[in-house]
Amino acid sequence: MHTIFSSIGLVLAIVGLAISVAFWIPRLCNRTRLREMLGSRYPVVYVVYIANGPLLLLLGAILLITFR
Repeated sequence: MHTIFSSIGLVLAIVGLAISVAFWIPRLCNRTRLREMLGSRYPVVYVVYIANGPLLLLLGAILLITFR
C-alpha cells in the first residue's frame, strides 16, 4: 500500500513541478494573450495555476514524505 501512495505522490510532484515551470516560461504560456482574451477574468488564470502547479507539487511531496 505504501508503494502505491508514494508512486502517486511522485507522479503528482512531477506534474506539479512541470506545470509550475511551464507557467513561468514566456513562450509556453503567453500571459499577454491570455490577458487580452480573458479581460477582467484574467485573475482566474492564477487560481487555476495555483491549484494545478504548486498545490499538486505540495500534495505529492506530502505523500512522498508520509509513505516512503
